[in-house]
Amino acid sequence: MRTDSLDATIFTSASLLALASVGEAGDAVATAAPRPTGRPGEYAGHWRSADDTVRLFLAEDWSFEGAVAGRRRGARGTYRIDGAGLMLSDDSGLRTRVERGEYCLEMAGHQLFKVM
Repeated sequence: MRTDSLDATIFTSASLLALASVGEAGDAVATAAPRPTGRPGEYAGHWRSADDTVRLFLAEDWSFEGAVAGRRRGARGTYRIDGAGLMLSDDSGLRTRVERGEYCLEMAGHQLFKVM
């Protein structure tokens, strides 16, 4: 069953392969959500995993860029506050939930720490 929204993890190749291999020619994927108003506060800045394999930049204008070591193409789009965490909306329409940890952000099985 297809729905109007697609929730997937942007940093896993399985999600991208599944998206590419299913669906029909007329199926559409939702585009990135509009940017929120106001400021993102403490979320804005550079975040990375302890082993430096995952990097995430959250800009003051509610845009983001992400990169994973070994991947040729990075992710980019917009983000918004969603409950106690964030929701990243990639330009391709994929969404990733980011949880707020005690001293980090938790995303797709990775802990990201703010670069000071």
